[in-house]
Amino acid sequence: MSLYNFGKTLCTVILKPMYRFEISGLEHFPKEGPVILCSNHITNLDPPVVGICAPRQVHFMAKEELFKVPVLGEILLKIGTFPVKRGLSDREALRKGLKVLKDGEVLGLFPEGTRSRTGKLGKGLAGAGFFAARSDASVIPCAIIGPYQKFKPLKVVFGEPIDMTSLRDRKASAEETTLVIMDHIRQLLEKNS
Repeated sequence: MSLYNFGKTLCTVILKPMYRFEISGLEHFPKEGPVILCSNHITNLDPPVVGICAPRQVHFMAKEELFKVPVLGEILLKIGTFPVKRGLSDREALRKGLKVLKDGEVLGLFPEGTRSRTGKLGKGLAGAGFFAARSDASVIPCAIIGPYQKFKPLKVVFGEPIDMTSLRDRKASAEETTLVIMDHIRQLLEKNS
């Protein structure tokens, strides 16, 4: 068993008894090929929750500070998570993200860049649009609908792949592409809340 699968099993054992997971839309998730998985961000538990619910291994981009925490940093690297310097154009992180997609894997992003203080969907950063524009990956929106309260339902909804054809054909900006992605996440949140 890989370290990722071990971690997924461990998180499932810990989190599933606490929260009543309601997972929907798995039929929209491509079984193979590159995928950009974009979700809203409400708590620190979002990455393991999305990782548990997604049918394939997800390579998350995470804030650089987490990799400076002893032991945790090493574990994150070993399960395919990689650091990004927030607030900067981090070329190394962009290269790593594109490599994940080139290898036909799943890149997990929280386009808001940080947790929402209010629980409402915030503004998306250009990174998600950059990866969507620079690859031929399927872009899957995801909505986490809480609240995270013990023994209460916690919904994780995967949406249909976003049609990126016209945006890619006319070489839309990363910012515009991110706006489209965020709009799809917003629609999932509104439809399933």
